[in-house]
Amino acid sequence: MITEFLATFWAMLCEMAPYLLLGFLFAGMLHAFLPASFYNRHLGRPGFWSVAKAAMFGVPLPLCSCGVIPTAMALRREGASKGATVSFLIATPQTGVDSIAATYSMMGLPFAVVRPVAALITAVFGGIAADRSSGRSLPGGDAAVSSEGGCCDMPQPKASAKRSFWQRCRTMFSYGFGEMLQDLGLWLLLGLVIATVITMAVPDDFFARFSSMPLLGMLLVLVVSVPMYLCATGSIPIAMALVMKGLTPGAALVMLMAGPATNIASILMVSRVLGRRVTAVYVGSIIAGAIAFGLAIDYLLPASWFAIAPVVSGAHAGCTAHAAPETPWVETVSGIVMCVLLAAGLFRRHMGHHSHVHPDSSCQQPIINDTVMKIKVSGMMCNHCRANVEKAVAALSGVESVNVDLQSGIVTVEGDVDRQAVIDAITSLGYSAE
Repeated sequence: MITEFLATFWAMLCEMAPYLLLGFLFAGMLHAFLPASFYNRHLGRPGFWSVAKAAMFGVPLPLCSCGVIPTAMALRREGASKGATVSFLIATPQTGVDSIAATYSMMGLPFAVVRPVAALITAVFGGIAADRSSGRSLPGGDAAVSSEGGCCDMPQPKASAKRSFWQRCRTMFSYGFGEMLQDLGLWLLLGLVIATVITMAVPDDFFARFSSMPLLGMLLVLVVSVPMYLCATGSIPIAMALVMKGLTPGAALVMLMAGPATNIASILMVSRVLGRRVTAVYVGSIIAGAIAFGLAIDYLLPASWFAIAPVVSGAHAGCTAHAAPETPWVETVSGIVMCVLLAAGLFRRHMGHHSHVHPDSSCQQPIINDTVMKIKVSGMMCNHCRANVEKAVAALSGVESVNVDLQSGIVTVEGDVDRQAVIDAITSLGYSAE
């Protein structure tokens, strides 16, 4: 039993690994070479174009549903309209260059094309609805803070903010294969484990009973996936396993859309910052879009497009039934590399957090005087969360340095700054602070 489990798990990992590595590399390129100000200056005015731009910007970004919330809140505080913020919230966690590549590797080209298209269209309609429901208002200028850069936005020589090409390359690799794997590694492994269990434990005809009732299957998937946290990449092996067990492709798409885009924590945070009405539009748009595109797949598109070859679980099996008797060497090497990177990322996140330093936070200085406060923050789940808290606190007048320990949730601030101002800056992003 254990041998079969490990063989099935390894087969799935091998099939995803080459595309994941490529996706993480491209994600690092976006982070290192495309400035944050590029996104911020296009999203300020309510209306179709800001909403559409937010959706198009969000589709390739590799942010999970926990990381996208503080990022979107930072955009909102910068001056983005509610519609653009909601559009970004809907489009971003469903996709990403890494998950699109992994979707192609495991579920085929049609799924890899339909998934980002569905996210884009759903995000645009959701953003327009949010603008209309909120009266197309913009946030006040007094509440906005700069979201360009990180803690290095503090007064310092301008030359220190400049980075050479090789420094950007270093950031590209440290972000793509370091921070991203720290944030997504656990969820990716969890998704693979769940998919392996489903593949082995669920009878082949279990979901066949829903094949004649696609809508019922979609509603069942929504009940499970909306409140639960699933990252865009980790949801792929689960959806693939469910399709192989008889669930319709449309219901699988519902999981790929609704699972990564929502969870209880993100819904509560959006409600706190944007209000209940906008939150209802946000969740309702995701549900309606997922069901609409799911039904379109099941009823309008050829079923052969979405057929998925079963995973072979034998000890010497390849990644799919139609693969060679042994795993191709490229996939094997990629699988080994992924295992090493995942292990290193998880070790840094859970064991080495005290010595963790953000690649772009070289301006942090050790705390050497008594003007120090420590604040406990709840809700930070990834390096994107940490970076946004650093950014918001560092923008306050009088702050000299900020250090955020992701594992413990402790934010250490040095400088002559009011404690309540620090708490307000953190809670404006949707977190709890005390």
